[in-house]
Amino acid sequence: MFFYGDHFLGITWNAWKVVGWLANAAFASRFIVQWYATERLRQVVVPVAFWWLSIFGSLLLLAYSLYRHDSVFIFANAFNWIPYIRNLVIHKRHVRAHIECRVCLKVNPPGSRFCSECGKGLPLAPV
Repeated sequence: MFFYGDHFLGITWNAWKVVGWLANAAFASRFIVQWYATERLRQVVVPVAFWWLSIFGSLLLLAYSLYRHDSVFIFANAFNWIPYIRNLVIHKRHVRAHIECRVCLKVNPPGSRFCSECGKGLPLAPV
């Protein structure tokens, strides 16, 4: 039923077909990751894994489109990884800007002047 000659699920498989399907799986799974994170926190969240899956999926789709020599498909996937990387850079800067309280070691959001746990003054954030 699933196998018929050299076909599986009606598809003739090769290494590039696997790359294309892995790319589709990466893109599909990023929405599951985002949905799970949002439901868990009860607010809209885009986790870091979403951006990593986006990069992985877009680069695999670019590789697959180059293999297929399809100019439309190549152009559609040639640049979409750029904002994904930019979002990871912004996220890393934001995480690095958090300020740790020297007294209770609580990590506070960027720009905080006082610790939300113990109320002590916080050091200036690194620039």
